[in-house]
Amino acid sequence: MWRDYGVSADSFYEIRPECTSDVPITRFKIKAGKTLSARKWHAAFTPEGYLDIGRTLKRIYRGGIHPSIRGEVWEFLLGCYDPKSTFEERDQIRQLRRRQYATWKEECRQLFPLVGSGRYIAAPVITEDGRPIQDPLDLLETNPDKGLVVFPQDNNRPSGVDAVNNLEKMTDNRVVQWMLTLHQIGLDVVRTDRTLVFYEKQENLSKLWDILAIYAWIDKDVGYGQGMSDLCSPMIVLLDDEADAFWCFERLMRRLRGNFRCTGSSVGVEAQLSHLASITQVIDPKLHKHLEHVGGGDYLFAFRMLMVLFRREFSFCDSLYLWEMMWALEYDPDLFSMYEKARLASVRAEDYKGKAKSIRQCGKFERENKKNGAKNAEAPLPISLFLVASVLKDKSAKLLQEARGLDDVVKILNDMTGNLDAKKACNGAMKLHKKYLKKAKKH
Repeated sequence: MWRDYGVSADSFYEIRPECTSDVPITRFKIKAGKTLSARKWHAAFTPEGYLDIGRTLKRIYRGGIHPSIRGEVWEFLLGCYDPKSTFEERDQIRQLRRRQYATWKEECRQLFPLVGSGRYIAAPVITEDGRPIQDPLDLLETNPDKGLVVFPQDNNRPSGVDAVNNLEKMTDNRVVQWMLTLHQIGLDVVRTDRTLVFYEKQENLSKLWDILAIYAWIDKDVGYGQGMSDLCSPMIVLLDDEADAFWCFERLMRRLRGNFRCTGSSVGVEAQLSHLASITQVIDPKLHKHLEHVGGGDYLFAFRMLMVLFRREFSFCDSLYLWEMMWALEYDPDLFSMYEKARLASVRAEDYKGKAKSIRQCGKFERENKKNGAKNAEAPLPISLFLVASVLKDKSAKLLQEARGLDDVVKILNDMTGNLDAKKACNGAMKLHKKYLKKAKKH
């Protein structure tokens, strides 16, 4: 274990040799005394299984999590388990959730036999009016560079395809809507983290497709939206059991699903962009005015950063490091009971008041929110908004000097890819958050 310290963590997420030049440099280093190691992690539990979450959060923010234990630590950060539960209680919950996932998977398999078959589909299987498209054999192999591979119509046909061809016309609108998304999920799956050796294996691609297809089925209001594959992919890489990976993703989506809500006229993330505009207006009015002047007042240039939480701006390894620092800063033990009371529901501001088990168990960002109190009708703003605001603040001089139109803004921000420092961005976000709360209080 100790030989890992002081080196890049990239060796845990192997890059395909032909893609190394396309991947941003990883800055994250495993550092003794700073990174949460397996030894420190296991020592943070009592013999019964209670976790000292306060100390753990500090260590994660100081130096991230060692890749060998990342998956199990994320389960706590994302709220799969209460740190005040025992080993035995968590094992019972895990088994219960695995059974629930298996039930949903079987439900989906009955509707569409390729679910759970080890394959995934990237061609439409149904028309808008519910009529099945015959012989949907554009099933993807693991060579996306050559486009869709059509299997020959012989005895090597993949299991489940004949059953797919025997689909009848669907009349249930929910089923039709779900089946219309399946090929889009397949197209996105094959584009997701394609630089990783991990996704050269067909079984890993199909696992990602299955989880996204099943999530789209159970979340009736949101279904599937582009970007979800980027959010789900790390869970597949970090957790061997498909059901455990699903529940980690489901917990993350509880925080982010509002971004994917679509109506006829808007996408949910637009509300976040509006908050970002308000934050920038408070902390850097000159920059905000300039962005409005060059046609960027709607902040749509930040759409991708918020939708997939900076996955495109960092290397795979650094994006995981950024996420765990964000979650450690935002951590709130009160969220567990709220999650269980209203599955997949958004948390209201009044739910935050007067409920803290101990403010020391909260992340640093959340402690600031609790100290200042949420006086408005909405939940506290997420740290991701302050991360984007921090990046804009950092590029403020360049944007003011060089951006003469929206294309310039996009180019300046795109040039950051691979050049951002996750720890520096989090520190900047914390400073801006403090400044924003102070200034917002005065208004």
